[in-house]
Amino acid sequence: MNVHRATNVPPSSEQPAPTHDLFLAGRLRLRQTPRGHRAGTDAVLLAAAVTAERRGLVIDAGAGTGAVGLAAALRAATAEVALVEIDPEAAALARANIAENDATRVRLCEADLLSPASRRAAGIVDEAADLVLTNPPFLDPARSRVSPDPRRALAHVAAGGLEPWLRACLALLRPGGELALIHRADALTDCLAGLGARLGGLRILPVAPRAGEPATRILLRGVKGSKAPLALLAPLVLHEADGAFTREAEALARGDGSLPW
Repeated sequence: MNVHRATNVPPSSEQPAPTHDLFLAGRLRLRQTPRGHRAGTDAVLLAAAVTAERRGLVIDAGAGTGAVGLAAALRAATAEVALVEIDPEAAALARANIAENDATRVRLCEADLLSPASRRAAGIVDEAADLVLTNPPFLDPARSRVSPDPRRALAHVAAGGLEPWLRACLALLRPGGELALIHRADALTDCLAGLGARLGGLRILPVAPRAGEPATRILLRGVKGSKAPLALLAPLVLHEADGAFTREAEALARGDGSLPW
């Protein structure tokens, strides 16, 4: 994806200074720390789950510095967006990003997504969201090497596995609301197990680096309480054989395109 570095400030002796990165053809300016999780292609793809017609409350669960939620607000001109983030440093950058992008329909909720009490204290009401977007921590601590950097570990490791994270996301959704997530392709089984029968009408979109190559990501969308069957879609291919972005991927990077589901 076309994510451009606008400013690269040399780090101080104690803490690297945030960078300024441009998303959606420069319409979104994002401060990010060089440490911990950094938004990129996955955030752009997940935000593309939001169409211009989206109304109501959109929650970015595990928002980091706010890339997905802020992009969602740009895509849907009347939606209200809440960024839910637990890490204080990421939350501070998210707050700065809201101000820098003049995102008046976006609010930050500093809360532990997995704690109902913490969510309520931050003003997040269960079963109020029309759409929940999430890029869950990708790693299972039982099967992965955990980074010694506590912020990177917090962003990348799902304490207790994926199921509690997905259960919390579903708790935020109103009946009939939608969940959209992005994850590693090899985590599809865990995603389906974590969702159980609570989400129906599932649409699974594999994301492949190039045509003919195995998918490395899956995008998944479903409706809370739906009994509709699952659909496995044709892959979204990001790159041509020469390494250039496909027409579809380039449109998504600009914020012009929508996911083919």
